[in-house]
Amino acid sequence: MTEAVRLSLTVAAKDLRVSGRTRDTLLATSFFAGLVLLVLGLALSGSGRSSTQTAALAAGSVWTALALAAAVGAQRAFAQEQEAGALEQLLAYPGPHGALYLGKLLGVLPPLLLVAALTVPTGLVLFGAVGASCVGACPPPTPWAGLALTTLLGVLGFAAGTTFYGSITVNLRAREALLPALAFPILVPAVIATVKATALLLAEGWGPEVSTWLTFLTAFDLGTVILATLLFPAAVEG
Repeated sequence: MTEAVRLSLTVAAKDLRVSGRTRDTLLATSFFAGLVLLVLGLALSGSGRSSTQTAALAAGSVWTALALAAAVGAQRAFAQEQEAGALEQLLAYPGPHGALYLGKLLGVLPPLLLVAALTVPTGLVLFGAVGASCVGACPPPTPWAGLALTTLLGVLGFAAGTTFYGSITVNLRAREALLPALAFPILVPAVIATVKATALLLAEGWGPEVSTWLTFLTAFDLGTVILATLLFPAAVEG
């Protein structure tokens, strides 16, 4: 095992242990995602929509909640060390700084995936995209495997972007406001791809267009992780 891999796994294991003991990140992201879904559900409730419109509405609401929850979760990625005055010691640990980013990403990702596993089915049921009776042309059976893959790729992209910008804003006084402002413009391609893929899966099932969006999302995830890993040393040292 190389030094970079060992450092990444060590940082991730430490963050997951802290998250497991305090559960602050999990509770904050879960509450925030649930609140966004509730507000959107109350504001956009109604009848008379087609299955395609319902699928698009549900997809947009679910991924709005998850994108905002990812920003909330990523704020804690480096804040623990910063609040304890240990951020400098973490950066002084021998090994490539890019491995620290990967470790933080691996520490942020599992809680967000757990929140997504609860948010996606809850949101789809809340907006009537699954489990609702239909009249006339009904949508295909819910493709849960495709939705799971979309969720995994989407959450990975959100976590990769917000974790990187969390390292830039951690020492700033207004980091809670600056992190979403910096990260969300970069995450627009991921948001579009996840919403489009989810809406198509719900309305039509798996098809070539879904494959195209997921291929694009995979390329976005890989590009974001690679670029953030390379730029992380300059971001934290600056």
